[in-house]
Amino acid sequence: MIWKTKITQMTKIKYPLVMGAFGGWGKAEFASNFSNAGGLGIIAALNFPDPLDFIENLKLMKELTNKPFGINLSLPHHQARDSIEDENTKNRYLTYVDIALNENCNIFTTSGYKASFLGNKIHDAGAIWIHKCVLLKHALSAEKEGADAVTIVGLEGTGFKNPYTTTTLVNITMAKKLLKIPVIAAGGIGDARGFLGALSMGAEAVCLGTALMATQECPVPQRIKEKWLNLDIFSKEFYKKIYHYNVKNFMAPSTAIGHLREIVPLKVLVSKIIKEAEEIIELWGFNNNQISTL
Repeated sequence: MIWKTKITQMTKIKYPLVMGAFGGWGKAEFASNFSNAGGLGIIAALNFPDPLDFIENLKLMKELTNKPFGINLSLPHHQARDSIEDENTKNRYLTYVDIALNENCNIFTTSGYKASFLGNKIHDAGAIWIHKCVLLKHALSAEKEGADAVTIVGLEGTGFKNPYTTTTLVNITMAKKLLKIPVIAAGGIGDARGFLGALSMGAEAVCLGTALMATQECPVPQRIKEKWLNLDIFSKEFYKKIYHYNVKNFMAPSTAIGHLREIVPLKVLVSKIIKEAEEIIELWGFNNNQISTL
């Protein structure tokens, strides 16, 4: 089937699937496999403290794939002050944008507090700006500041938590009512039903993070992958890690890990999600060759 959404149209990807921004791991070797599988691979710029290494990784990415990919810039989760240190930080981020633009990259994802100074530069170059947030009020703010799309992470996701985060279901259904720009759903999605569910709730694509951690291409050590695959996502310990407010990032998978049973090649995982989603749709009586949310 042909998958047609506002995000596939915007980014020219085959499937409405976006790779999460992996700190430490989001590099060409990993991201290119996701792009080649039909999604939007993401290189996290901050994985390269030396800008020259960033340039080399972008060049490698273009050798490994001729498919679309994006660049992520994760900002601090606090308001920047008018200090020399914060001004230097801003300039550092802008340097990464300049490097990516010079390498003909035209899709950028951001997260954190007030990314419009990056969004403005990205738009001035005619590129796409997608901002990630956890609260609808932040998504509305990003839309007002000119973001082309937003990724909204539900409570089921991992990493930084806001004390007022709601579930993926609430986020996406309400975002569809309140936002005019496309929404990408994130948080706990790891199989075909979660993927289809997010699209039916109003998302134009799904962002996969934890679901990719148990793939062969992910640089996470084998012993960690095996440990995660054996997690009980309904245990009290896991519950406290995932559903409680935490201002610090933490090393744990999201609830999506519950859908995974074995370590597989990334292309196999993506193909399985798409194939099973198409089979489910056919069982529902849909027999067209195209799935469209437009």
